[in-house]
Amino acid sequence: MLQRERAIRVARCVTRRAARSLPGHLRCREAVPGVDLKDEPAVRAAVVDAYGDSHWVDVDGIVAAIMDPRTSAAVAYRFYLNNIQENADGWLLKSEWDACRDEDDPILPGDQIAVGFDGSIRGDATGLVGCRLRDGKLFVLHLQENPRDPKNPDWEVDVLAVEAAVKKAFETYRVEWFYGDRPYGQEALGRWSIEYGDDYVFEYWTNRPMRMCEATERLHSAVVVGDLKHDGDPGLTRHCLNAVTREVPQGLLITKESPRSKKKIDLAVCAILAFEGRADAIADGRLHLKRRRVIGF
Repeated sequence: MLQRERAIRVARCVTRRAARSLPGHLRCREAVPGVDLKDEPAVRAAVVDAYGDSHWVDVDGIVAAIMDPRTSAAVAYRFYLNNIQENADGWLLKSEWDACRDEDDPILPGDQIAVGFDGSIRGDATGLVGCRLRDGKLFVLHLQENPRDPKNPDWEVDVLAVEAAVKKAFETYRVEWFYGDRPYGQEALGRWSIEYGDDYVFEYWTNRPMRMCEATERLHSAVVVGDLKHDGDPGLTRHCLNAVTREVPQGLLITKESPRSKKKIDLAVCAILAFEGRADAIADGRLHLKRRRVIGF
């Protein structure tokens, strides 16, 4: 594992240095488009195609970096293969997200869950997403979206409905961890912390890049390797597939395709917070699995 990590880091550094040292007319050589990023021989052939006679490039390291579940399709195509594809900036692949759908084991009252909350007043959507502790299954607890109705230009989120949804979540499930995006309003999170316990309700600053990049990467990796489930909720699916990636020095964040885009991603943010809350709850020892009784004969 350490050798793999080192190969990935070296590949990224060497590729950046090589790109800076090449003459301008050699920097834009593209691999054949449409490479299956899960097919290692195809990826290797594409890397060789992209870098041609650049003998100093660590092909093995670049292949390892592309095949790493933490590497998004956007980075693989654009950075390593110099190949921009339509929707390459998409955070999640539809095929991978659909593969995580599970309808055989529904969420039940009393299940241990973590909750992620992302709120707004007017422009964006407001949502609550739950994540079951024992298997990482995501489901939507609440969603409000601006209907963009010209007859109602002053539409605002129904704050009482949000309060009711939070109350119902705590009454219906065993909420072990609740992460709320602080910019929504410190007052609401503070009130919930008092009502439901300050060891259950926590602020989460989504505008802190390092922490958010790491959380975003963890959920993305879980989808890629199948360590996450969801119930197929259309709103959650739409928001997750609407999200595109934005590169920052700390890694990748998700964002809308443009600041004025009507394609919302708020439930995707909620899912990231819920999945992160699940990990923190488990790390804190809050997961309690029922033991099956073994009968001997």
